Amino acid sequence: MINKPYLLNLSSVELKELLAAWGEPAYRAGQIETWLYQRHAADVAEMSNLPKSLRLRLAGETGLNPLTPVVTLDSTDDLTRKTLFALPDGREVEAVLMRYEQRQTLCISTQAGCAMACPFCATGQLGFMRNLSAGEIVAQVLHFARQLDRESKRVTNIVFMGMGEPLANYAETWQAIRRLNDPAGFNLGARHMTVSTVGLVPAIRRMSKEPEQIGLAVSLHAPTDELRNTIVPINRRYPLAMLMQAVRDYIATTHRRVTFEYALMDRLNDSDMQAGQFAELVQGLLCHVNLIPLNPTPGSPWSGSPDERVYAFRDRLEAAGIPTTVRLRRGIDIAAGCGQLHNAHSKGEVLSLARV
Repeated sequence: MINKPYLLNLSSVELKELLAAWGEPAYRAGQIETWLYQRHAADVAEMSNLPKSLRLRLAGETGLNPLTPVVTLDSTDDLTRKTLFALPDGREVEAVLMRYEQRQTLCISTQAGCAMACPFCATGQLGFMRNLSAGEIVAQVLHFARQLDRESKRVTNIVFMGMGEPLANYAETWQAIRRLNDPAGFNLGARHMTVSTVGLVPAIRRMSKEPEQIGLAVSLHAPTDELRNTIVPINRRYPLAMLMQAVRDYIATTHRRVTFEYALMDRLNDSDMQAGQFAELVQGLLCHVNLIPLNPTPGSPWSGSPDERVYAFRDRLEAAGIPTTVRLRRGIDIAAGCGQLHNAHSKGEVLSLARV
Protein backbone atom coordinates (compact mmCIF):
# COMPACT_ATOMS: atom_id res chain seq x y z
CA MET A 1 0.00 0.00 0.00
CA ILE A 2 1.62 3.28 -1.12
CA ASN A 3 1.72 6.28 1.18
CA LYS A 4 0.79 8.79 -1.49
CA PRO A 5 -2.55 9.94 -2.88
CA TYR A 6 -4.21 8.31 -5.85
CA LEU A 7 -5.43 10.83 -8.41
CA LEU A 8 -8.71 8.94 -8.81
CA ASN A 9 -9.35 9.36 -5.08
CA LEU A 10 -9.07 13.15 -5.24
CA SER A 11 -12.08 15.37 -5.72
CA SER A 12 -11.73 18.39 -8.02
CA VAL A 13 -11.21 20.61 -4.98
CA GLU A 14 -8.57 18.30 -3.51
CA LEU A 15 -6.73 18.06 -6.82
CA LYS A 16 -6.67 21.86 -7.14
CA GLU A 17 -5.39 22.16 -3.58
CA LEU A 18 -2.59 19.68 -4.30
CA LEU A 19 -1.56 21.50 -7.45
CA ALA A 20 -1.74 24.89 -5.72
CA ALA A 21 0.63 23.58 -3.04
CA TRP A 22 3.00 22.69 -5.87
CA GLY A 23 2.72 26.18 -7.37
CA GLU A 24 0.73 24.99 -10.38
CA PRO A 25 -2.15 27.00 -11.91
CA ALA A 26 -5.69 25.81 -11.13
CA TYR A 27 -6.49 25.00 -14.78
CA ARG A 28 -4.05 22.10 -14.65
CA ALA A 29 -6.61 20.24 -12.51
CA GLY A 30 -9.12 20.39 -15.36
CA GLN A 31 -6.53 19.10 -17.80
CA ILE A 32 -5.70 16.17 -15.54
CA GLU A 33 -9.36 15.31 -15.04
CA THR A 34 -9.95 15.37 -18.80
CA TRP A 35 -7.14 12.85 -19.21
CA LEU A 36 -8.48 10.66 -16.41
CA TYR A 37 -12.22 10.62 -17.06
CA GLN A 38 -12.65 11.45 -20.74
CA ARG A 39 -9.47 10.17 -22.38
CA HIS A 40 -9.15 7.29 -19.90
CA ALA A 41 -5.40 7.71 -19.43
CA ALA A 42 -3.73 4.78 -17.71
CA ASP A 43 -0.48 6.63 -16.99
CA VAL A 44 0.43 10.26 -16.31
CA ALA A 45 3.02 9.94 -19.09
CA GLU A 46 0.09 10.05 -21.54
CA MET A 47 -0.91 13.55 -20.38
CA SER A 48 0.94 15.29 -23.19
CA ASN A 49 -0.35 18.83 -22.62
CA LEU A 50 1.13 18.92 -19.10
CA PRO A 51 4.68 20.18 -18.59
CA LYS A 52 7.18 17.35 -18.32
CA SER A 53 8.16 18.58 -14.86
CA LEU A 54 4.57 18.23 -13.64
CA ARG A 55 4.19 14.78 -15.18
CA LEU A 56 7.35 13.65 -13.42
CA ARG A 57 6.15 15.03 -10.10
CA LEU A 58 2.74 13.44 -10.48
CA ALA A 59 4.40 10.11 -11.30
CA GLY A 60 6.68 10.40 -8.29
CA GLU A 61 4.34 11.77 -5.66
CA THR A 62 0.93 10.33 -6.60
CA GLY A 63 -0.53 7.12 -7.91
CA LEU A 64 -3.06 7.10 -10.71
CA ASN A 65 -5.00 3.86 -10.46
CA PRO A 66 -5.75 2.22 -7.08
CA LEU A 67 -6.71 -1.07 -8.73
CA THR A 68 -4.46 -3.83 -10.06
CA PRO A 69 -6.05 -6.47 -12.32
CA VAL A 70 -5.37 -9.94 -10.92
CA VAL A 71 -7.48 -12.27 -13.08
CA THR A 72 -9.59 -11.65 -16.18
CA LEU A 73 -11.90 -14.31 -17.59
CA ASP A 74 -14.01 -14.22 -20.75
CA SER A 75 -17.13 -16.33 -21.18
CA THR A 76 -17.17 -18.88 -23.99
CA ASP A 77 -19.65 -16.74 -25.94
CA ASP A 78 -17.37 -13.68 -25.56
CA LEU A 79 -20.29 -11.63 -24.24
CA THR A 80 -19.17 -11.43 -20.61
CA ARG A 81 -15.80 -10.45 -19.17
CA LYS A 82 -15.06 -10.53 -15.46
CA THR A 83 -12.01 -9.03 -13.78
CA LEU A 84 -10.80 -9.50 -10.24
CA PHE A 85 -8.88 -6.48 -8.93
CA ALA A 86 -6.49 -6.13 -6.02
CA LEU A 87 -6.91 -3.03 -3.87
CA PRO A 88 -3.90 -1.21 -2.36
CA ASP A 89 -4.36 -3.06 0.95
CA GLY A 90 -4.52 -6.47 -0.71
CA ARG A 91 -8.30 -6.85 -0.58
CA GLU A 92 -9.97 -7.93 -3.82
CA VAL A 93 -13.13 -6.90 -5.68
CA GLU A 94 -14.79 -7.84 -8.95
CA ALA A 95 -16.39 -6.06 -11.88
CA VAL A 96 -18.12 -7.42 -14.96
CA LEU A 97 -18.54 -6.19 -18.54
CA MET A 98 -21.68 -7.49 -20.25
CA ARG A 99 -22.00 -7.00 -23.99
CA TYR A 100 -25.33 -6.58 -25.72
CA GLU A 101 -26.16 -5.62 -29.28
CA GLN A 102 -26.66 -1.94 -28.49
CA ARG A 103 -25.24 -1.68 -24.96
CA GLN A 104 -22.04 -2.23 -23.04
CA THR A 105 -23.10 -2.60 -19.41
CA LEU A 106 -20.78 -2.66 -16.41
CA CYS A 107 -21.63 -4.26 -13.07
CA ILE A 108 -19.32 -2.76 -10.46
CA SER A 109 -18.57 -3.20 -6.77
CA THR A 110 -18.88 -0.69 -3.95
CA GLN A 111 -17.50 -2.72 -1.04
CA ALA A 112 -14.94 -5.45 -0.44
CA GLY A 113 -17.24 -8.14 0.85
CA CYS A 114 -20.70 -7.42 2.22
CA ALA A 115 -22.31 -7.21 5.64
CA MET A 116 -25.83 -8.07 4.44
CA ALA A 117 -25.15 -11.84 4.79
CA CYS A 118 -27.66 -13.08 2.21
CA PRO A 119 -26.94 -16.83 2.28
CA PHE A 120 -27.49 -17.44 -1.45
CA CYS A 121 -24.89 -14.80 -2.42
CA ALA A 122 -21.16 -15.58 -2.63
CA THR A 123 -20.29 -12.07 -1.42
CA GLY A 124 -22.68 -12.41 1.49
CA GLN A 125 -20.96 -15.64 2.46
CA LEU A 126 -17.61 -13.82 2.31
CA GLY A 127 -18.50 -11.23 4.96
CA PHE A 128 -17.65 -7.54 5.11
CA MET A 129 -14.09 -6.23 4.85
CA ARG A 130 -14.30 -2.54 3.99
CA ASN A 131 -15.95 0.17 1.92
CA LEU A 132 -14.41 1.19 -1.38
CA SER A 133 -13.39 4.79 -1.97
CA ALA A 134 -15.02 6.78 -4.76
CA GLY A 135 -11.80 6.45 -6.74
CA GLU A 136 -11.77 2.68 -6.36
CA ILE A 137 -15.36 2.54 -7.62
CA VAL A 138 -14.68 4.80 -10.61
CA ALA A 139 -11.44 2.94 -11.43
CA GLN A 140 -13.46 -0.19 -12.24
CA VAL A 141 -15.38 1.77 -14.87
CA LEU A 142 -12.25 3.31 -16.38
CA HIS A 143 -10.56 -0.09 -16.63
CA PHE A 144 -13.25 -1.38 -18.97
CA ALA A 145 -13.63 1.98 -20.72
CA ARG A 146 -9.99 1.67 -21.86
CA GLN A 147 -10.69 -1.79 -23.24
CA LEU A 148 -13.79 -0.60 -25.07
CA ASP A 149 -11.86 2.37 -26.48
CA ARG A 150 -9.74 -0.10 -28.43
CA GLU A 151 -12.93 -1.44 -30.02
CA SER A 152 -14.32 2.06 -30.73
CA LYS A 153 -17.08 1.36 -28.21
CA ARG A 154 -18.07 3.04 -24.98
CA VAL A 155 -19.66 2.22 -21.66
CA THR A 156 -23.40 2.81 -22.07
CA ASN A 157 -24.78 1.62 -18.72
CA ILE A 158 -23.51 1.07 -15.18
CA VAL A 159 -25.24 -0.98 -12.52
CA PHE A 160 -24.03 -0.84 -8.93
CA MET A 161 -24.82 -4.50 -8.35
CA GLY A 162 -21.40 -6.06 -7.76
CA MET A 163 -19.83 -6.88 -4.43
CA GLY A 164 -21.30 -5.02 -1.48
CA GLU A 165 -24.42 -3.02 -0.62
CA PRO A 166 -24.06 0.37 -2.38
CA LEU A 167 -26.33 2.24 0.02
CA ALA A 168 -24.29 1.01 3.00
CA ASN A 169 -21.38 2.94 1.45
CA TYR A 170 -23.57 5.88 0.57
CA ALA A 171 -21.15 8.83 0.59
CA GLU A 172 -18.43 7.21 -1.53
CA THR A 173 -20.91 5.59 -3.91
CA TRP A 174 -22.65 8.91 -4.50
CA GLN A 175 -19.36 10.73 -4.97
CA ALA A 176 -18.46 8.16 -7.62
CA ILE A 177 -21.86 8.57 -9.28
CA ARG A 178 -21.41 12.33 -9.50
CA ARG A 179 -17.96 11.95 -11.01
CA LEU A 180 -19.28 9.47 -13.56
CA ASN A 181 -22.24 11.73 -14.35
CA ASP A 182 -20.30 15.03 -14.47
CA PRO A 183 -20.08 16.45 -18.03
CA ALA A 184 -16.49 17.43 -17.16
CA GLY A 185 -15.92 13.91 -15.80
CA PHE A 186 -16.92 10.59 -17.33
CA ASN A 187 -20.10 12.18 -18.70
CA LEU A 188 -22.51 9.24 -18.48
CA GLY A 189 -26.16 10.19 -18.17
CA ALA A 190 -27.72 9.60 -14.76
CA ARG A 191 -30.52 7.56 -16.28
CA HIS A 192 -27.91 5.11 -17.55
CA MET A 193 -26.91 4.23 -13.98
CA THR A 194 -28.79 2.06 -11.50
CA VAL A 195 -28.12 1.50 -7.80
CA SER A 196 -29.28 -1.78 -6.28
CA THR A 197 -30.15 -2.26 -2.61
CA VAL A 198 -31.45 -5.09 -0.47
CA GLY A 199 -33.66 -2.55 1.25
CA LEU A 200 -31.88 -0.01 3.45
CA VAL A 201 -34.92 2.15 4.10
CA PRO A 202 -33.23 5.33 5.44
CA ALA A 203 -30.83 5.35 2.46
CA ILE A 204 -33.68 4.89 -0.03
CA ARG A 205 -35.36 7.93 1.50
CA ARG A 206 -32.10 9.86 1.31
CA MET A 207 -31.62 8.81 -2.32
CA SER A 208 -35.10 10.12 -3.22
CA LYS A 209 -33.87 13.64 -2.39
CA GLU A 210 -30.75 13.54 -4.58
CA PRO A 211 -30.88 15.70 -7.73
CA GLU A 212 -29.37 13.04 -9.99
CA GLN A 213 -31.95 10.85 -11.73
CA ILE A 214 -30.25 7.57 -10.87
CA GLY A 215 -32.28 4.38 -11.20
CA LEU A 216 -33.24 2.40 -8.09
CA ALA A 217 -33.39 -1.39 -8.02
CA VAL A 218 -34.66 -3.19 -4.92
CA SER A 219 -33.68 -6.81 -4.35
CA LEU A 220 -36.80 -8.39 -2.88
CA HIS A 221 -36.33 -12.15 -3.51
CA ALA A 222 -39.30 -13.11 -1.32
CA PRO A 223 -42.95 -11.99 -1.06
CA THR A 224 -43.35 -12.54 2.70
CA ASP A 225 -41.45 -11.46 5.79
CA GLU A 226 -41.17 -15.05 7.02
CA LEU A 227 -39.17 -16.16 3.96
CA ARG A 228 -37.35 -12.87 3.42
CA ASN A 229 -36.05 -12.90 7.00
CA THR A 230 -34.20 -16.10 6.07
CA ILE A 231 -32.74 -15.20 2.67
CA VAL A 232 -32.39 -11.41 3.11
CA PRO A 233 -31.54 -10.96 6.82
CA ILE A 234 -31.73 -7.13 6.74
CA ASN A 235 -35.50 -7.67 6.42
CA ARG A 236 -35.59 -8.21 10.19
CA ARG A 237 -34.62 -4.55 10.60
CA TYR A 238 -36.61 -3.18 7.65
CA PRO A 239 -39.56 -5.55 7.05
CA LEU A 240 -41.55 -5.54 3.85
CA ALA A 241 -44.25 -3.11 5.02
CA MET A 242 -41.60 -0.53 5.93
CA LEU A 243 -39.61 -1.16 2.74
CA MET A 244 -42.60 -0.99 0.41
CA GLN A 245 -43.76 2.28 2.00
CA ALA A 246 -40.30 3.74 1.38
CA VAL A 247 -40.53 2.60 -2.24
CA ARG A 248 -43.98 4.13 -2.67
CA ASP A 249 -42.72 7.40 -1.20
CA TYR A 250 -39.65 7.25 -3.47
CA ILE A 251 -41.85 6.89 -6.56
CA ALA A 252 -44.14 9.70 -5.40
CA THR A 253 -41.16 12.01 -4.85
CA THR A 254 -39.09 11.20 -7.94
CA HIS A 255 -41.76 10.02 -10.42
CA ARG A 256 -39.25 7.37 -11.49
CA ARG A 257 -39.93 3.71 -12.09
CA VAL A 258 -38.38 1.28 -9.61
CA THR A 259 -37.01 -2.11 -10.59
CA PHE A 260 -37.68 -5.05 -8.32
CA GLU A 261 -35.14 -7.86 -8.54
CA TYR A 262 -36.21 -11.36 -7.64
CA ALA A 263 -33.71 -14.24 -7.69
CA LEU A 264 -35.67 -17.42 -8.36
CA MET A 265 -34.54 -20.40 -6.29
CA ASP A 266 -35.75 -23.92 -6.92
CA ARG A 267 -38.74 -24.78 -4.68
CA LEU A 268 -37.91 -21.96 -2.26
CA ASN A 269 -39.52 -18.82 -3.68
CA ASP A 270 -40.80 -19.83 -7.13
CA SER A 271 -44.25 -21.32 -6.58
CA ASP A 272 -47.44 -20.09 -8.19
CA MET A 273 -48.74 -19.03 -4.77
CA GLN A 274 -45.59 -16.97 -4.17
CA ALA A 275 -45.93 -15.39 -7.60
CA GLY A 276 -49.43 -14.32 -6.61
CA GLN A 277 -48.18 -12.93 -3.29
CA PHE A 278 -45.45 -11.02 -5.07
CA ALA A 279 -47.95 -9.61 -7.57
CA GLU A 280 -50.09 -8.33 -4.70
CA LEU A 281 -47.02 -6.76 -3.06
CA VAL A 282 -46.07 -4.62 -6.08
CA GLN A 283 -49.52 -4.16 -7.64
CA GLY A 284 -50.23 -0.58 -8.71
CA LEU A 285 -46.64 0.64 -8.38
CA LEU A 286 -44.68 2.33 -11.15
CA CYS A 287 -42.28 -0.57 -11.43
CA HIS A 288 -40.64 -3.26 -13.48
CA VAL A 289 -39.78 -6.74 -12.23
CA ASN A 290 -36.52 -8.42 -13.18
CA LEU A 291 -36.62 -12.16 -12.56
CA ILE A 292 -33.19 -13.73 -12.13
CA PRO A 293 -32.68 -17.50 -12.19
CA LEU A 294 -30.15 -17.92 -9.40
CA ASN A 295 -26.55 -18.20 -10.58
CA PRO A 296 -25.29 -21.37 -8.81
CA THR A 297 -23.12 -20.48 -5.82
CA PRO A 298 -20.87 -22.94 -3.97
CA GLY A 299 -21.86 -22.90 -0.31
CA SER A 300 -25.49 -22.03 -0.96
CA PRO A 301 -28.12 -24.71 -0.26
CA TRP A 302 -30.24 -23.48 -3.17
CA SER A 303 -30.04 -23.74 -6.95
CA GLY A 304 -31.72 -21.78 -9.71
CA SER A 305 -35.31 -22.50 -10.66
CA PRO A 306 -35.90 -24.59 -13.78
CA ASP A 307 -37.07 -22.74 -16.87
CA GLU A 308 -40.66 -23.91 -16.63
CA ARG A 309 -41.11 -22.35 -13.18
CA VAL A 310 -39.22 -19.21 -14.17
CA TYR A 311 -41.57 -18.56 -17.07
CA ALA A 312 -44.67 -19.62 -15.13
CA PHE A 313 -43.72 -17.06 -12.47
CA ARG A 314 -43.25 -14.41 -15.16
CA ASP A 315 -46.58 -15.25 -16.78
CA ARG A 316 -48.40 -14.94 -13.45
CA LEU A 317 -46.95 -11.45 -12.92
CA GLU A 318 -47.70 -10.33 -16.46
CA ALA A 319 -51.27 -11.60 -16.14
CA ALA A 320 -51.57 -9.24 -13.17
CA GLY A 321 -50.44 -6.35 -15.39
CA ILE A 322 -46.92 -6.10 -13.94
CA PRO A 323 -44.15 -5.50 -16.52
CA THR A 324 -41.72 -8.39 -16.09
CA THR A 325 -38.60 -9.66 -17.81
CA VAL A 326 -36.33 -12.63 -17.22
CA ARG A 327 -32.68 -11.67 -17.03
CA LEU A 328 -30.41 -13.55 -19.38
CA ARG A 329 -28.04 -15.82 -17.50
CA ARG A 330 -24.60 -14.49 -18.22
CA GLY A 331 -21.10 -15.76 -17.49
CA ILE A 332 -21.93 -18.90 -15.52
CA ASP A 333 -18.76 -20.52 -16.95
CA ILE A 334 -16.59 -17.73 -15.49
CA ALA A 335 -18.22 -17.40 -12.05
CA ALA A 336 -19.84 -14.11 -13.03
CA GLY A 337 -22.19 -14.15 -10.05
CA CYS A 338 -21.36 -11.57 -7.41
CA GLY A 339 -18.35 -12.65 -5.34
CA GLN A 340 -17.84 -15.99 -7.08
CA LEU A 341 -14.55 -15.21 -8.83
CA HIS A 342 -13.14 -13.75 -5.61
CA ASN A 343 -13.97 -16.94 -3.74
CA ALA A 344 -12.61 -19.17 -6.50
CA HIS A 345 -9.37 -17.20 -6.61
CA SER A 346 -8.93 -17.36 -2.85
CA LYS A 347 -9.26 -21.16 -3.06
CA GLY A 348 -6.86 -21.47 -6.00
CA GLU A 349 -9.65 -22.63 -8.32
CA VAL A 350 -9.48 -19.91 -10.99
CA LEU A 351 -7.67 -22.03 -13.57
CA SER A 352 -10.62 -24.41 -13.60
CA LEU A 353 -12.77 -21.50 -14.81
CA ALA A 354 -10.41 -20.24 -17.50
CA ARG A 355 -10.96 -20.94 -21.17
CA VAL A 356 -8.73 -23.62 -22.69
